[in-house]
Amino acid sequence: MGSEQRRWRIGVIGCGEWGPNHVRNFAALPNAEVVAVADLRPERLARIHAMAPGVALFQNAAEMMDTAKPEAVVVATPTRTHYEVVRQALLAGVHVLCEKPLCIAPEEADALVTLADERHLRLMVGHVFLFNAGIHKLKALIDAGELGRLYYFFSRRTNLGPIRSDVNAVLDLASHDISIYNYLLNAVPTEVSAVGRAFLQPNIQDVCVLTLQYPGDVLASIHVSWLDPKKVREITVVGETRMAIWDDLATLGPVMLFDKGVTKTRREYADFGEFQLLAREGDVTVPRVPRDEPLRMQARAFIEALDAPDRIRSDGRVGADVVRILAAINESIAQNGTPVNVDRPRGGSRV
Repeated sequence: MGSEQRRWRIGVIGCGEWGPNHVRNFAALPNAEVVAVADLRPERLARIHAMAPGVALFQNAAEMMDTAKPEAVVVATPTRTHYEVVRQALLAGVHVLCEKPLCIAPEEADALVTLADERHLRLMVGHVFLFNAGIHKLKALIDAGELGRLYYFFSRRTNLGPIRSDVNAVLDLASHDISIYNYLLNAVPTEVSAVGRAFLQPNIQDVCVLTLQYPGDVLASIHVSWLDPKKVREITVVGETRMAIWDDLATLGPVMLFDKGVTKTRREYADFGEFQLLAREGDVTVPRVPRDEPLRMQARAFIEALDAPDRIRSDGRVGADVVRILAAINESIAQNGTPVNVDRPRGGSRV
């Protein structure tokens, strides 16, 4: 008979919006066991007890780690607490999956990456769209050259709420699209510019328009808003030969491939070297994409990384790249749209 599969002991810190989803997804994996949950609010712990009666409940994360002794924890606390909570978990010798963004300040992100490396611990950031099957399909199309030379990316991530009071819409929403762009292009932007407005709360921008310049002269833009009548989760990619749209809310399929482009033809009646630009219309195809739950795929990837560290995706360095870009964007917003260079990562980047 074969040996029994190892089950990793998982703790979840923070049980607001996303914490219960992490409990549900890790509990469904055969090689994971949710042993404990920590949250400051008793009513949230009561909710966890109702859905998972066997899980130990704590109001203090340090007490949870000392008593329940999880081997890995999920950090799903408010963004501004991430640095200290993740740091304490790593100092306790525990692997960490932290919700995005990893933290606020680039120097803090670098410190967490260094600490995890020094202690040979896994640090993964929950950029969940890197585990989205539609995004994987879009990357496969790009990597295969199906779109030709890439011209530009445009994304919209809007809705009427939920409105946060701890971070602005850039950290809350644009962090998703930045992580997707970095993944699709296997690069980080060199320069960013952004404008934003705080209509609902002082100094917390609820609508922002961002521009990012990637290597290879690829232009990328992002529109995020908590103050929009329609929920949109969409990315358009325009290439020299084809175009594609990823729409996470589409019913037909999340990816549509457009056989459209602009071709140059010589003008027969003009001087030599003069061209006419003609739009080319072609078929629209909808590739087959599996409908796996991205959060479940992320949980599975984290557990696999505990067994095989070389397989980790969205590791601490990927998360630190996003933090660095977010900081540059917020600096540009503070300067009313002035372009800001993105700092080079310390010790190299891995996207």
